[in-house]
Amino acid sequence: MLILYRVDDRLVHGQVAEGWVPHLKADELAVVSDEIAGDELRRAIMRFATPEGVDLKIMTVEEAAVYLPRAQVSARKVLLLMPGLQEAIALLDKGLKIPSLNIGGMHYSAGKNLSIGKAIFLSDQDCAALKALAGAGIAIEGRGVPSDSPIDLMAAIS
Repeated sequence: MLILYRVDDRLVHGQVAEGWVPHLKADELAVVSDEIAGDELRRAIMRFATPEGVDLKIMTVEEAAVYLPRAQVSARKVLLLMPGLQEAIALLDKGLKIPSLNIGGMHYSAGKNLSIGKAIFLSDQDCAALKALAGAGIAIEGRGVPSDSPIDLMAAIS
């Protein structure tokens, strides 16, 4: 089953490996990124960052559209990681049901002029994407680690 849908541009890193994986008792990390799927070095780095005993699957959006519906009904606990909102929209467009979306980290870069919390920086395009996702019935929260209080991102951008 998919236990957390998370957008974090760092993907597999300390907050995920040390915070979310043990908290959710995840069996697998599923990374959805066309860019990462084609980058052997970045895939290798993520394998090293993945906790022992946890499987790592790195997929393109196309591959994820086939794999994730099966993962939703499996007994395995799968934590889905995406580097940005565009992957979430692409999966939604391909028919994946996303009940809720955790925004863990969208770090500053040019054009990201809205800062929410410690690690969420949004551009106008990001805000439009969040509104589209929320409009599709997806509950959206900002939260870095399980012990953080969730931030209502939709209230913050409206």
